[in-house]
Amino acid sequence: MSKFDLDDLRAIMRESAGVDEDIDLNGDIADIEFTELGYDSLAVLELASQVQRKYSVPIPDDAVHEMLTPRAAVDYINKQFSIAGV
Repeated sequence: MSKFDLDDLRAIMRESAGVDEDIDLNGDIADIEFTELGYDSLAVLELASQVQRKYSVPIPDDAVHEMLTPRAAVDYINKQFSIAGV
């Protein structure tokens, strides 16, 4: 079972800058690229920073290139959980 899921990511996305008001985050966004959701690389960096603060999971800045979609971000974050032993 994942420790971090798409709903957790959605909550952080709602708190972050970059989301377009016309985007329905409750919809099937798992495989939509962040850029299509209105997030540029700086917004994804902020999202990663919020995950680090909230969950104490280290996410290096270069990880943004691996987290192109919400699904990829959730997978990456859960991988970091397992590495960190959380």
